[in-house]
Amino acid sequence: MRKFQVVTLFPDMFKGVFGNSMMWKAQKDGIVELSTVDLREYGLGPRRQVDDTPYGGGDGMLLMVEPLWNAITAAKQNDPQAKVLLMTPRGQRWKQSMAQEYSEAEQGYIFVCGRYEGYDERILELIDAELSVGDYVLTGGELPAMTIIDSIVRLIPGVLGGAESASIESFSDGETLEFPQYTRPEDWNGRKVPSVLLSGHHADIAAWRAQNSKRAE
Repeated sequence: MRKFQVVTLFPDMFKGVFGNSMMWKAQKDGIVELSTVDLREYGLGPRRQVDDTPYGGGDGMLLMVEPLWNAITAAKQNDPQAKVLLMTPRGQRWKQSMAQEYSEAEQGYIFVCGRYEGYDERILELIDAELSVGDYVLTGGELPAMTIIDSIVRLIPGVLGGAESASIESFSDGETLEFPQYTRPEDWNGRKVPSVLLSGHHADIAAWRAQNSKRAE
């Protein structure tokens, strides 16, 4: 069973994502184990402090090295071979090809979610990869972690319903977006399904789909 652990100050954010739809099914079927590590539990002192002001001055607060280090270490004890992934805007841009690669690797993952103005740089000694979901800044790393986990889990064999579901999706070839699709009824308020899709001629359908797939920019 593949383990996905998330180090976060806000574990409740993941309850809905992990407890519904495909994520819930993947856990029920014993394909993956999804869990959170509450960073606050590793905070220092009676107030469980996890952040402090940055040396050298500047606005905001940084996550401290000791709570993060201890939380990541605890997660590694639960899955020693897991790859540790840091969610950060300066990380490598996440792509569908990476989701495919990560889904095929026989290992678990530990996602580290930043908050505030960032984290003490010394935790990078524990990090295997820095990842970003785009050139913009979010309040924390939780939403990127959810996005990346979803994109990986759905590609693990046995999670999606159809064997070809993943292979025909947008970006599966790195270049094109998925073709338009239709289902019943054939005619809805004068809006008709393209006749070629009703023809039963597989070569013509394949050609139409290729022609109507858009190239990713």
